[in-house]
Amino acid sequence: MVLSLIGSLEELIDQYKINVIQLIFIIFIVTIVILGSLMTLVEPHLPNSIRQSFRYGKHSFKGESDALVNHLEVPKAWFSHFYVFAFGWSLLSLYFIVNAISTQNVAPEFVLRFLDFMCGGRSHRQVQVDSNTALLATLLLSLQCVRRFYETNFVQIFSKRSKMNLSHYAVGYVHYFGAIVSLLANTAGFVRDSKPDPLTLSNVTPLQASYILIFLFSWYQQYTSNMVLVNLRKNAKTGAVKTEEHLLPTSGWFNLISSPHMFFEVVMYYCLADLFTPIRTWKLIFIWVASNQTINALLTHQWYKANFKEYPEQRHAIIPWLL
Repeated sequence: MVLSLIGSLEELIDQYKINVIQLIFIIFIVTIVILGSLMTLVEPHLPNSIRQSFRYGKHSFKGESDALVNHLEVPKAWFSHFYVFAFGWSLLSLYFIVNAISTQNVAPEFVLRFLDFMCGGRSHRQVQVDSNTALLATLLLSLQCVRRFYETNFVQIFSKRSKMNLSHYAVGYVHYFGAIVSLLANTAGFVRDSKPDPLTLSNVTPLQASYILIFLFSWYQQYTSNMVLVNLRKNAKTGAVKTEEHLLPTSGWFNLISSPHMFFEVVMYYCLADLFTPIRTWKLIFIWVASNQTINALLTHQWYKANFKEYPEQRHAIIPWLL
């Protein structure tokens, strides 16, 4: 019965060209744009349940809480969970693409069937990117997932009082699930009747090389920015945790913007999206990441300005000298 149901869904997806991954990110974009706009423009007029659900971390809602929403909150430290998932999921995708290129064989049937189901149907998925480009992008995103796994599980200091809505927790899993699946969805060797390209770096264009360098620069700068925040909560001499409060960062990129870690997240996803230029799904992923990080950065900027009277006036929210 279950196999029959899956078969019927596969036929439905193929018949109507339903791209589940694209649909997910469209829903994410619409939701963050509508709720984010309301939160930044007319927040005082919104129900406390919406305000409490949307806010978390340093800019969490401080008013009268909603009893139902309280039951839907989990520790913010659970952020580390979906980076465990992203760590494993990205390395699995890396294994599949390395194996396909090294053996010059098409991906296994169960992988093709899964991608057909999630990304538009058996008859409609097309090769839009060569396997070498996809390998580079998969390496970059895997590098990001591995570092974030390390940071959130072994370095970052989460406040024991900090909570987030269950929806934020779920979105983290879905984001990495969808982004990593999209690395392979339109890649040669992962579409029926296609073969992976032989491994070569000779076809890497100067533009692609520049994106790789910008990604790696942003990857490192995001790490150093995160370490600034971590070190604010540590004793400089002993390394022991001295506070779980949110303090004012005053070094590195924090001298220009309130959330450099969010800025560099956007830059990295722009590089990945442009490496996958023909693929619509990656355009949606970038718009989602840029919208989400910008809204979060604006709320963070407001919180800093409200809580630190000496907050530098020249410091912007997320884009140096602009926003």
